[in-house]
Amino acid sequence: MSNETNNKKPQDRRFATKLLHFGAEIDEQTGASSVPIFQASTFHHHDIFEPPQYDYSRSGNPTRQALEDYIALLEGGARGFAFASGMAAISTTFLLLSQGEHVIVTEDVYGGTYRLLTSILDRLGIESTFVDMTDFEAVKAALKPNTKAVFMETPSNPTLKITDIAETAAWAKEHGLLTMLDNTFMTPYHQRPIELGVDIVLHSATKFLSGHSDVLAGLAVTADEALGKRLKQLQNGMGTVLSAQESWLLMRGMKTLQTRMEHSERSARRLAEWLSEHKEVTAVYYPGLPNHPGRAIHEKQSLGYGAVVSFDVGSGERAKAMLNKVQIPLVAVSLGAVESILSYPAMMSHAAMPKEVRHARGITDGLVRYSVGLEDIEDLIEDLDNALRA
Repeated sequence: MSNETNNKKPQDRRFATKLLHFGAEIDEQTGASSVPIFQASTFHHHDIFEPPQYDYSRSGNPTRQALEDYIALLEGGARGFAFASGMAAISTTFLLLSQGEHVIVTEDVYGGTYRLLTSILDRLGIESTFVDMTDFEAVKAALKPNTKAVFMETPSNPTLKITDIAETAAWAKEHGLLTMLDNTFMTPYHQRPIELGVDIVLHSATKFLSGHSDVLAGLAVTADEALGKRLKQLQNGMGTVLSAQESWLLMRGMKTLQTRMEHSERSARRLAEWLSEHKEVTAVYYPGLPNHPGRAIHEKQSLGYGAVVSFDVGSGERAKAMLNKVQIPLVAVSLGAVESILSYPAMMSHAAMPKEVRHARGITDGLVRYSVGLEDIEDLIEDLDNALRA
């Protein structure tokens, strides 16, 4: 083996290797095989004239820094940031905007993002317009003199609509707009938006990155250092940081991301195909299905279809009956875990969205969202079939 191969930097390795060898996987001082947890709020100044790298954990913590460098590596960005939740990451990032400015947003966006924009940021004078981003002409038509940013979610939550990332990012750059993208569903294993021209990538790391339903966390990655400095100022000023303990837990979960995603995606594809043939199901939303209208665009910008399948059973009554009948998946808020999670957007993730708004965006009372875990897919299908036929 050549020295050139031996001396490869982490960023030059393949994704599965990066997950395990990300630059801080071995503690330099002790040789420990995991990043130490620096459970400290403050740090001693040995020389008052030469401040240490870390002085207060809100401003910086070595454990959190290892995680932030880790996600920057995986997304191919310049700077990474770890927050107390996915919404903390999104909220902090939106505060790059100022009073009187306007943002264009995916219409069927996660309910928490919708709530932030329509009940908090609007009071601060930040305007938003929600558009169907599968229609690029609608995106362009939403441009206003005070537009400063575009927020994408693709696949969208929960109807899994697809936005053309490169096309939208290129148009945004022509108009001097900041682009932000929620990459929670795809993770950097399947989709790396920075490589397609996006400025900031966001994650609810609670989901697939953590993968074990035991961490609440959010992550952000900026494409360049200048934007990173601006986001760092907001993170530090607002104090929306992730703790050292949860940073460590998140890194532990991320090491198995590829293996988990591959297994869950295989099962999700099988589940989507099965649901498409079920007589009790009126619609199935999954970008891996041949009839998905955004499949070609998704395949152009993503390496896989993901592990989330949404489907409609025709009415709220049927959906609730099924949710009370299933035995294997958790019936719960969230997704992306080793165990399957079945959610009811109308009463869970999108409860903050008015009914008429939900329905206009295809989030009906009969729609459910299935995040496929690591169980045997035949058991999941048998369980769901029994619930649907009840």
